[in-house]
Amino acid sequence: MRTLGLDYGERRVGVAVSDPTDRIAQPLETVPRTERAPERTLERIRELTSDYEVRRIVVGLPLQMDGRSGEQADRARAFGAAVAEVTGLPVEYQDERLTSVEATRALSRAGGRPSRNRDRVDRVAAALLLDTFLARDRQERNREGRDA
Repeated sequence: MRTLGLDYGERRVGVAVSDPTDRIAQPLETVPRTERAPERTLERIRELTSDYEVRRIVVGLPLQMDGRSGEQADRARAFGAAVAEVTGLPVEYQDERLTSVEATRALSRAGGRPSRNRDRVDRVAAALLLDTFLARDRQERNREGRDA
């Protein structure tokens, strides 16, 4: 059982997937978005959930720095609702503040040029938000005494 992480953006959706044990997040791909054909984005995500036997999805929630929800977070929630409808899977949300900044820094440290490869930044940002979600989920299960 795997979890799919989605870093929603106006032009692209970064996608990451967990390993079968839900311990490690890895960047997967970037799905383009267009206003004229939003169903293509949703269909690709549905295909990925099937290909990777995903059991749940986490969508990054771009909260404002003070923690408040804004217009972009509302769009991410609407996107998450559409993903849930198309895939039939539960969708959860993870605060994603600064994941793109962290992804850019990580790629720069690795010798890449993030400004020239936004798709890669989006995939890495999706992996970072998914990794945070999985770690939080493990902590919650440990507190409840469930097997981690």
